[in-house]
Amino acid sequence: MTGLVIKNTGSWYVVHTVDGQDVNCKVKGNFRLKGIRTTNPVAVGDEVTISMNADGNAFITAIAPRKNYIIRRASNLSKESHILAANVDRAFLVVSLVHPTTSTTFIDRFLATAEAYRVPVTLVINKVDLLADDDDRELLEAVRHLYDSIGYDVIEVSARTGMGMDALRARLTGKISLMSGNSGVGKSTIINSLLPELKLRTAAISDIHDTGMHTTTFSEAFALPEGGWIIDTPGVKGFGTIDFDRHEIAHFFPEIFKVSSGCRYGDCTHTHEPGCAVLEALEDCRIAQSRYASYLSILEDTNPDKYRKPF
Repeated sequence: MTGLVIKNTGSWYVVHTVDGQDVNCKVKGNFRLKGIRTTNPVAVGDEVTISMNADGNAFITAIAPRKNYIIRRASNLSKESHILAANVDRAFLVVSLVHPTTSTTFIDRFLATAEAYRVPVTLVINKVDLLADDDDRELLEAVRHLYDSIGYDVIEVSARTGMGMDALRARLTGKISLMSGNSGVGKSTIINSLLPELKLRTAAISDIHDTGMHTTTFSEAFALPEGGWIIDTPGVKGFGTIDFDRHEIAHFFPEIFKVSSGCRYGDCTHTHEPGCAVLEALEDCRIAQSRYASYLSILEDTNPDKYRKPF
C-alpha cells in the first residue's frame, strides 16, 4: 500500500494512504542504516510504501524518489542535516519586519537552499498591520523591491486583520506547500486563519529578546478544503546550509549568477579576484550589499572548521 507522509513526531509517522486512511507507521531499523545522513530519513511529503501489521499499525518499507526537498543543517551535528519537507510544489517563507525582525541573512540562506534543491519560494511578509510609521513602511517597500526585483514572488499579509490572506490562499490551493520561518513570525496564526478548526497553539513574543517561542514541535501536513496540503514546520532561529560546493554557491543567488558570466575567471569566488564582474556590480549598486553579505556567510559555511565541535 502507498501513501503520503503527513506527520513526523520523531518516532512515529502518519501516512495518508491512497484509500484515505491515516495509518501510524514506524521505520524498520535497517532502513535507517542505508547511508542516510539526516535526523529524519523519512520526511513529511514523502511518498512511501507501507506494510500493514495485525495491530493496525504499519512499517514504512520504501520511499519513492523525491522530486525535491528543503534541507537545513541540524542542531545535532553528528547527523549533519534535517529535511524540513519533501516533494513540495512551493515553499512559503513567512517573515516579519517588526516584533520580531527577520534578518535578510536568514531569508537569503533559505532562498539559496531552495534554489539548490529546486523549490520555488514565495516570500510572505506577515504582520504588516504593525508597520505604523513612515520608516516601517519604507523598510517594507525596500524589502519587497529587493526580492521582487530578483524575481521572487512577494506578498504582504496580516493574519490578524485578514489582509492578503485571499491572495495567499489562492497560491496554496491544489498544491503541496511548505510553510517555514523564524519562531514568532506568525506561521501558526496564518494557518489558523486558513484552517480555523485546527486551533494551532500560538505563543506570545518574548519582551526581553523580541523573539518567538517554539509552538510547533514537529512537521505536519494539513489538508486544505479547496484541495492540496499545507505543511507546518517548527520555527527555526538560524538556517545553516549544508553540502554546498563553494564554487556553486553563486548559482543559487540569481542576480549574482547572472552577473558572474562576465567574470574573467571561470572559478571566480567573487571575493578578491581581478576582473570580477560581481565585485564591479556590487560597487555599482547593481547587487545589494545585504545579498552579497549573505553570499559570503554561506561561503563561510563551507569552511570545514566552522561547525567542528570544540575539544
